[in-house]
Amino acid sequence: MNIHKRTRLTLLDRQEIWQLYQTKLWKVAQLAERFRVCRLTIYKVLKQARQQEFAPRNSINQRFKTLQYGLKRLAKVEQAIQDRLKQEAKRYNKSYPGELVHFDTKRLPLLKGQSASAPREYLFVAIDGFSRELYAEILPDKTHDSAAHFLTETVMAQCPYQIDYAYSDNGKEYKGTGQHAFVQTCLQHGIGQKFTRVNRPQTNGKAERVIRTLMEMWHNQTCFKDSADRRLQLIRFINFYNTGKPHKSLNNATPYEILIAYFNQPLCKQP
Repeated sequence: MNIHKRTRLTLLDRQEIWQLYQTKLWKVAQLAERFRVCRLTIYKVLKQARQQEFAPRNSINQRFKTLQYGLKRLAKVEQAIQDRLKQEAKRYNKSYPGELVHFDTKRLPLLKGQSASAPREYLFVAIDGFSRELYAEILPDKTHDSAAHFLTETVMAQCPYQIDYAYSDNGKEYKGTGQHAFVQTCLQHGIGQKFTRVNRPQTNGKAERVIRTLMEMWHNQTCFKDSADRRLQLIRFINFYNTGKPHKSLNNATPYEILIAYFNQPLCKQP
C-alpha cells in the first residue's frame, strides 16, 4: 500500500494505538504524546479502528483519484468556456457597407531609440462589418477629441458610404455625455452608437482582430526611422490591406473587390 509521505501514522502505528487503547492502560493524551500527534488525530484513529479501518484515508491512491476527478471537472468547465467564446466570436457579415463600423484603440510601443519618457502614440482603427474595409490613424493621445478627429478627418473623409452605427468598447474616448466630442460628432452626422458589454472585448472581435493583424504584419515587421515614417508605412499597409490582401471571411476577396461588387449590382438599392 502507498502511504502519503506526510502521513504521521503508518498502518502499524494505528494498529498499535488501537491495541494499547484496548488495554485501558493508555489514555488518549498519553497516546498522543507517545506517537507525537495531537489528541484529535488519536480520536480519528480510534474511530476508524472501531470500523476496522486502519489504513490512512489520505493515501496516494485516494489523492490521485481526487485529483483525477478535479482535472476532469476542470476540463469540462474549460471546454464549456471555449464553446461559448467560439459561439460569441462566430463570424458574421453585415448586409451592406456602413451598417456597422467597428472602432478600437491601441497604445503603440515606443520606437527603437526612444527613451522611456517619450510620449506614447495611439493607433485608432475602424473596420466596416460588411466589406472589412480598414481605416487607421496614429494620434498623440487617446482622448475623445482624438477619436472625433479620427472619425471626421480619416473615416468620414475617405468613406464612400454612409455610416449607420459606430460599434466600440466602453472606453472614455468613445463613450460619454452630451459634451463628449466623439458622441457629438456621431449625433451631428446621424451615426448611432452601439457598445460592447462591459468586460467583454471579444464581442468587438473584428476590431480586436484587425489590430492584431496590424501589429503582426505591419508594426512588428517594419523598422521605422521615426514617428513620421511609422505613419507613412501605416498608410501603405492600409492600402495593401484594402486592395491586395485576400480575406478568408470574404471568400479570399479583398475589401475593395467586395465594395466594387456591391456598388455595381444592377438595381442595387442603397440603404
